[in-house]
Amino acid sequence: MNRGLIFGIIAMAVVVVASNILVQFLMGNWLTWGAFTYPFAFLITDLTNRLYGANQARKVVFVGFCVGVLCSFIGTQIIGEFGPLVTLRIAIGSGFAFLIAQLIDIVIFDKLRKNKWWQAPLTSTLVGSSIDTALFFTIAFSVSLSSLEPSNDVAWANEILPLIGLGPLLPLWVSLGLADWLVKVSLALIALVPFRLLVVRLQKARL
Repeated sequence: MNRGLIFGIIAMAVVVVASNILVQFLMGNWLTWGAFTYPFAFLITDLTNRLYGANQARKVVFVGFCVGVLCSFIGTQIIGEFGPLVTLRIAIGSGFAFLIAQLIDIVIFDKLRKNKWWQAPLTSTLVGSSIDTALFFTIAFSVSLSSLEPSNDVAWANEILPLIGLGPLLPLWVSLGLADWLVKVSLALIALVPFRLLVVRLQKARL
């Protein structure tokens, strides 16, 4: 296994662990600090895809998935003020959303890799981030999926409030998801700069 791929695997593991820790800390009314670290998983996947190909990117993603599952398991064993830090629904939603979104990101990136340099990372990340957000928040908090964990009371997440404090009346979890998605989109745009710089530098280093 080459050094670049090992670095990608380590970087993905660090991002997943950091996000699982930081998601416990609120930032304002709609976000946690984990929202600002998690999107870098897409940057790592796209860098690996560009430099080493789709198959190697999948390896990085599967390592990230395994690390995420381990973090979720540990979280279910830690009891906080309101119960386990990680509920079954959050664990399922987190793992499923990560795996599906990242694999779709890889497919889209691979289809667009011959286009202009920014199209593959931007398109794949935007689509992947949207799928990730929709899957996670729906699985973790929607009343329609309460059968996944009947003992988990998600009434707090379904309180009807103005969307992000301004829009139409919707369940709170929709506002949480939208705020999370907006951060992902913003970071996807910002990440184009380090993506370009790192690709050029790493490709030169391989020559």
